[in-house]
Parts: sequence; structure tokens; C-alpha cells
Amino acid sequence: MASHRRPKQPSRARITIFGATAAAATAVISSQSAQADPGPSIDEVQEEVDRLYEEAEAATEEYNGAKEREEELQTEIEDLQDATARGQDELNDLRSSLGSLASAQYRTGGLDPSVQLFLSADPDAYLDQASTLDQVSGKQAETLRLIEDRQRTLDQQREEASDRLAELEELRGELSDQKDSIQEKLNEAQALLNQLTEEQQAEIAAQEAAAAAEAAERANRSDGRESLNLTGSSYGENALAAAATKLGSPYVWGATGPNSFDCSGLTSWAFSQAGVSLPRTSQAQAGAGPTVGMSELAPGDLVFFYSDLHHVGIYAGNGQIIHAPRPGSSVEYLSIDAMPFQYGVRIG
Repeated sequence: MASHRRPKQPSRARITIFGATAAAATAVISSQSAQADPGPSIDEVQEEVDRLYEEAEAATEEYNGAKEREEELQTEIEDLQDATARGQDELNDLRSSLGSLASAQYRTGGLDPSVQLFLSADPDAYLDQASTLDQVSGKQAETLRLIEDRQRTLDQQREEASDRLAELEELRGELSDQKDSIQEKLNEAQALLNQLTEEQQAEIAAQEAAAAAEAAERANRSDGRESLNLTGSSYGENALAAAATKLGSPYVWGATGPNSFDCSGLTSWAFSQAGVSLPRTSQAQAGAGPTVGMSELAPGDLVFFYSDLHHVGIYAGNGQIIHAPRPGSSVEYLSIDAMPFQYGVRIG
């Protein structure tokens, strides 16, 4: 029920996902139980829930980055496996030809040293003997050495990539566990919301509906920037138009559309409709173009919030953004002042 709002005393150092915020939420509930209070105020509830949603979103962006790296590593491993298979085929072809040569030489009463190399149980040790190398046909020795070295290199690269993938999968598991833990905290926050009276809940719903309607109205009005020559890129304008078609689509962790989104999933999807490929995470998107300040923003610019840049939306004009806000909500317009703005980025 709560929405992104600027905290009364914003702290940008909330790197620990579950620390003080969870304790504060628990303290509010415990205090209510221990004392004969009428219950926490609407402002207290919204502040705690907003903090929990912010932390959940930050963890989601970390998860998205890990997932993206995992996919990149998987592609690299597949490429290495293909290259290794090709190298092995080359080596097999060479050994097959050497086998034919061995048969012919055996019938004539002798084996060439290069054929002995093929038949050796330890060809590397054989090749390492300089005196033997001198006896081996130069071209054959060079070819064998090249193929053996190539296969060893590919095997090593494949092993390294597999190790990195295993580490990344472990990280993804940790992030998944982290998300589960955050969901527990979100459930606690929902329980806190549920302790509000029906009148208080209705008041929150009315406030949110009014704020959304006002933001939509302002976003759909010209903000006079044409007279200041503060125009954005055509890519951004097209992305903004695409994002507007998804108003009301639900926020879902890790989703990139077309029917549900997280914050960076919405921006990456919208810009893909405009022909631009953006990085997956909000932090990576922050480096996708030149930065612009608040006074320079034009419709279609990416806008970033919080010191760690874990939230991103698209500027819609008149001080409004369009964004995918948080779990339990949907794509909406919102005032740019509702969160701690950092800077904008112009694409194209």
C-alpha cells in the first residue's frame, strides 16, 4: 500500500539488507504489543514499509547483475567447449593419419620417430626430449605440438570458466536466499499495515490514488521545455511512449516484460522498443549515456535514484517519472521528488 516516498531522514548507507530496518519494524510491533497504544501511525507504517521495499529492490538489482553474468559465462563455456571439440577433431585426424603411416612403416620394417611419438603412452614427455625432437619430422612435430598445446589451453580455459560459473551459481543461490529473507521482512511490513484500522487503510489508498492521478495529469501536460530548447533524444521519446503503454503492469522481481517488470526491466524493455539495447541493471544503465542534471532533464531521459543507483525510471516531463515501483504495485507515474534523485542519463 505504501509507495516510494522520500524518508524523513534519508540514509544512503543501508548496505546491510536486514539490519536496522527490520529491528525498527519489529520494535514498532513489539512496542504496540507491550503498551496499550492505539497502534503505529500511518506515517510510521509507511516509513517502515518504504524502507523494506527499498532494500528488496536493491537486492533485486544485485540479483539481476549476477544472473546476467551467469548467462555470459554460460555462453563463454559453450564457445570453449565447441573450440575444444574442434581441436580434438583435428588431433584425432592427425593421429588417424599417423596410424596409417605406422602400419605402412611396420610393413617395411621400421617406425619413424614421429610415429613413435604417436604410439607413446606419454607424448608430452616424448616431445620434451630434445634429442628425440631432433629426430622427428619438423612439420609433424610442429603440428603435434600446436594441437596438443591448443587442447591443453582450451581445457584449462574451460575449467576456469566452469569454476567461475560454479562461483556465480553459488552467488545466485545466496541472492535467492537473500530475496527469501527480504520477503519475510515484507510480510512483517504487511502485517504492520494490516494492523491499521480500515479508515487508515482507506486513507492511504485514497492518498495514493490521488497522487497517481495528479502525477499522470502533470506528465501528460506540456512543461514548456520547448521554449528552453531542452529536448531529449528521439530514442528516449519513443521509449517513454512505449513505457506509457505498460501503465498498470505489475512489478515482479527480475521481470523484463512484456507483461510484468522490475524497475530496470521496464527501462530496458522500453528502450528495446525504441531500438536501443540497454544493460540489465540500473547501475549499469547509469553509464549508458551522458549525464544530465535535474534542470536539464527532458522527456525520455533515464532518471536514477538513491546513492547506490538501485532505482531507475524514465522522465515523463513536468517533474514526473514513469517507473515500476516495488512489489505489490504496478507501473505508474510519480513525482521525481518522491525519491532522492541523483542524475539523469540521455540515451542517443
